[in-house]
Amino acid sequence: MKLIIIDYGAGNIKSIQFAFKRLGVDAVLSNNIDEIKTADKVIFPGVGEASSAMKMLQESELDELIPQLKQPVLGICLGMQLMCNSSEEGNTKGLGIFNVDVKKFSKAVKVPQIGWNVIYDLKSDLFTGIKEKEFMYLVHSFYAENCEEAIAVIDYEIEYASALQKDNFYGVQFHPEKSGIEGSKILQNFLNL
Repeated sequence: MKLIIIDYGAGNIKSIQFAFKRLGVDAVLSNNIDEIKTADKVIFPGVGEASSAMKMLQESELDELIPQLKQPVLGICLGMQLMCNSSEEGNTKGLGIFNVDVKKFSKAVKVPQIGWNVIYDLKSDLFTGIKEKEFMYLVHSFYAENCEEAIAVIDYEIEYASALQKDNFYGVQFHPEKSGIEGSKILQNFLNL
């Protein structure tokens, strides 16, 4: 299996690579458009700030490539947020794959949300073998609103989308690569899609 992690300068890529290595798959880092197009599966990671990450995607023309990909694509954390219509972070226009906007948490809760929280209302093969209210690890200050494309939700002040799916595109707000055995199962489920 050819698994590509999109390398555009805004990813916590090493921990994702190690997580797949534990599953017996060598994930290749690449920003080469032709190589990404021929991958069996694609991971779109992201750590950092939305507007600067989007600028890096635009500079390498990956912003045009990603929405056209036909194989399963998994956005993680900021990667998922960039797949949405827009983000309040840096007033950023997203890739428009998921028809939802990304908002900032209010000052009523501790921001960023760091640590473990439960996901529920699971609705996808991505969650095969995962129980309702399983704990996942999160680090973020912005969230995708709950919407029709939500395949899992989390409650943190409000109920928001912790995972999204549309066609071959998947996104998770949490970090499966840092979420222990259950997170590994989600990554394995993605490989099995």
